Amino acid sequence: MQKIIRQIAAEIKVQEHQVKTAVELLDGGATVPFIARYRKEATGGLDDIQLRELEQRLVYLRELADRRESVLSSINEQGKLTPELRAAIELAATKQDLEDIYLPFKQKRRTKGQMAREAGIEPLADSLFADPGLVPQDEALAYVQPEKNAAGDDFTTTAAVLDGVRDILSERWAEDAALVQTLRHWLWSEGLFAAKLQSGKDENNADHAKFRDYFDYSEPIVRVPSHRALAVFRGRALDILDAKLVLPEPPEQLLAAGSRPGPVVSLAEGKIAIHLGWSHKARPADDLLRKAVAWTWRVKLNLSLERDLFTRLREDAEKVAIKVFADNLRDLLLAAPAGPRVVMGLDPGIRTGVKVAVVDTTGKLVETATVFPHEPRKDWEGSLHTLAKLCEKHGVNLIAIGNGTASRETDKLAADLMKRIDGMQRVVVSEAGASVYSASEFASQEMPDVDVSLRGAASIARRLQDPLAELVKIDPKSIGVGQYQHDVSQSDLARSLDTVVEDCVNSVGVDLNTASVPLLARVSGLSQTVAKSVVRWRDANGAFACRADLLKVTGLGPKTFEQSAGFLRLYASSNPLDMTGVHPETYAVVEQIMLYTGKPVSEIMGRAEVLKPLKPELFANEKFGVITIKDILAELEKPGRDPRPDFKVARFNDGVEDIRDLKEGMELEGTVSNVAAFGAFIDLGVHQDGLVHVSQLSHKFVTDAREVVKTGDIVKVRVTEVDVARKRIALSMKLGEAPSRRDAPRDNRFEGAKPGFNQSQQGRNNRADLGRSAPTSTAMESAFSKLAALKK
Repeated sequence: MQKIIRQIAAEIKVQEHQVKTAVELLDGGATVPFIARYRKEATGGLDDIQLRELEQRLVYLRELADRRESVLSSINEQGKLTPELRAAIELAATKQDLEDIYLPFKQKRRTKGQMAREAGIEPLADSLFADPGLVPQDEALAYVQPEKNAAGDDFTTTAAVLDGVRDILSERWAEDAALVQTLRHWLWSEGLFAAKLQSGKDENNADHAKFRDYFDYSEPIVRVPSHRALAVFRGRALDILDAKLVLPEPPEQLLAAGSRPGPVVSLAEGKIAIHLGWSHKARPADDLLRKAVAWTWRVKLNLSLERDLFTRLREDAEKVAIKVFADNLRDLLLAAPAGPRVVMGLDPGIRTGVKVAVVDTTGKLVETATVFPHEPRKDWEGSLHTLAKLCEKHGVNLIAIGNGTASRETDKLAADLMKRIDGMQRVVVSEAGASVYSASEFASQEMPDVDVSLRGAASIARRLQDPLAELVKIDPKSIGVGQYQHDVSQSDLARSLDTVVEDCVNSVGVDLNTASVPLLARVSGLSQTVAKSVVRWRDANGAFACRADLLKVTGLGPKTFEQSAGFLRLYASSNPLDMTGVHPETYAVVEQIMLYTGKPVSEIMGRAEVLKPLKPELFANEKFGVITIKDILAELEKPGRDPRPDFKVARFNDGVEDIRDLKEGMELEGTVSNVAAFGAFIDLGVHQDGLVHVSQLSHKFVTDAREVVKTGDIVKVRVTEVDVARKRIALSMKLGEAPSRRDAPRDNRFEGAKPGFNQSQQGRNNRADLGRSAPTSTAMESAFSKLAALKK
């Protein structure tokens, strides 16, 4: 364990005692949010990012240690564990390195090399490699068997015996961990990742054409961006593309390890020969040894190393894709809440009508309706009349419009409504996941007598009031802000997204008396079961009067209280501290502050002039040091502060309802709907998101779009190009300058919105977008080129 602690400390660049304390807290059941917020003293101020990395590495290194012990035990049982082998196993830094070392000792199916060894041919293989001057055919005569053995193995000719020599040597070399690791590193550094259309496939087929960019594609594998790797792997899985690892080309006439005249060999075979210390010198056994070297590469290592590197490429690509999803989800969850306002949710539809739901300031559904302003009824006036009555009846002052089919037309309906009622605002919001929520068990419990279609409208309204509180009710994978989310490890994706939701919920805090079960279940220390118990207690006994009442809940003991209490808020408690992030365990410290200032807590909270002059050292003790006291004073200065930004509304331009309404040079306002390293997608209210390439985000050089924008931001953009036929909109955030072809990236290959990154109006709800048409050499390609290049 000390070795693991030492390694993690070196990796995240902190002291060993910090890691040791964090590990002890995690092992003791503490959550990352709790440790990051309330145990800064103990960990030396490790933040949540460091703790998440520490937690991840701890799991990996413990699994590696367990596997190491298993490998040592297995080899020892075989009687083959030498001091040198033990040392190599102890030094293995990764699971891959450990498996390379263990490979020769693994139980496996009977190989040709094993058959040859069982036939007693191994001494011949050793002697020929040690002395290539020996004549193989002559030496093999002594090993020829008169007949097949009991297992049916045939070594009755010199040719068969020499094939056995080849099999023994190639198998031995292919299991040489140092050689395998050398080749793997070399191929990762210099190999090419290549793809082409499978033989016999029609490139004009609509399904195949989606992968046109990869019909003749190659790129250094070490530099392949996430989106291109995942696109190729998807095309291969669909039997449309062939993918292979292409070796660096050898210089003309280069022979293995300086061999004499003979056939040109691959660099891989040359590297094997160099590792073995052998070269072809036209000695009697050299042709046989060359064959064994070639066999080692072509039969034993070529495909296995390609598989290893493709696995590494996929894993690396998945990490990037998962991070993109996690970052966008965090931004969406921490988007500005509209707060306690009466909201009307409109779930757009055409033939089935627009579903309407009104929620009060607490999010309670108070009334529903369905109106039919569009085809086929076209009851525009009747719809406006119904909506106006609902607004007047319930005091609606904010309209939330889902961004699905007929969104722009419904937005126009809301605009007409606003002309009749003063003081109204309207916002188009993402409806991703609303249908998933509507059909969920929790939705049926929340709104048991409400039609499924109307539940979606209520969810749309609530996610405007408080995006975090509403979106936690939905599986994060259904929120639709990811890239290739169906192509990545679903367990890794779920784990990453769950940590994002947990961190977001705990950074904001939760109202104990209004929070739903899904929201409470994301609070540090509270499981789904305990969250249900909290709500049952609340339903049976009324609102919690103070945080201490939590201990009355069945199944919620002192440990759970410790982990959760600081993140739960009570806004009508007898103790004002219950509405803050001050943990109950430090209430005694606040009492000391009260005694020192001579003021009650109600006159201290929010009073910067009282708190700022206080020195933290005055109130520190053995249990709570200066770091904790500083946090307490900061919380008292801004009690219950919300880290989320203020609520703002994007205003769509009147008369711009469709992509056909867009013209080059137009300056518009829109909402960032998704962000990747290569650019940002902007919802302009025209059913098709536009793209601001990373090169168009700022006059300054930007490598990652998230340096400039995040999901949910309201931004001003200029239209640079529009391709109506292919539904592509190129945008720029470089305002105040004329559109210029020079603004566009230079790469002519269209790499934007690859298969799997769907930003179309209809495709945000987790459907893989494989509908892009083939690129052409137009200026539009420049605006969309390099869309997913992570670095250039």
